[in-house]
Amino acid sequence: MTTIGLIGSGHIGSQIARAATAHGHDVVLSNSRGPETLGDLVAELGPRARAATPAEAAAAGDIVVVTIPLKAIGTVPVEPLDGKVVIDTNNYYPQRDGHVAALDDGSTTSSQLLQDRLPGSHVVKAFNHIAFADITDHAQEPGTDDRRALAIAGDDEGAKATVASLIDELGFDVVDLGTLAESWRIQPDTPGYGPRLTADGMRDALAAAQPQTS
Repeated sequence: MTTIGLIGSGHIGSQIARAATAHGHDVVLSNSRGPETLGDLVAELGPRARAATPAEAAAAGDIVVVTIPLKAIGTVPVEPLDGKVVIDTNNYYPQRDGHVAALDDGSTTSSQLLQDRLPGSHVVKAFNHIAFADITDHAQEPGTDDRRALAIAGDDEGAKATVASLIDELGFDVVDLGTLAESWRIQPDTPGYGPRLTADGMRDALAAAQPQTS
């Protein structure tokens, strides 16, 4: 089975870890406060989980999830992620992250900023537009009528296929919205951000999104 490294183990990270271990994957958890602070979560998840530093989680993961505030992406280890698929769950919240001019004027996206930091990695935007509890609560088997869909974006087709396969296994249909440059279509305050949508509904929502600048 796949080993999933998590850089960040908060609401989204811990739910992805729960879903992954439930499907037989190993997870390596990390956060900014140190492995010793993750004992309760590791105990809950069982023998498929262990805690580590961010660099260790990056090195151990076949797929690595970066799920930390945008303002902290400068702490993401670079070399251990070289050549790897990296899932970016982040959103830009100026009130939390401070204003970033290139995001405010729409000249780049938050996932492109992470890709810029990780030039040897294959960043795929995913899981940023679903409430954390829904990652487990809304999961359904493939082929289920009205199955919820999640959108992904990325510049590498192989990486997107890897992430799509994982998301399908964890319980959701997948809609490919295109490159990281198009990932603004699933940012906060767009039609696809938050609601439970089928694949057709997600495609409609992505098409209806309008660029936002401030």
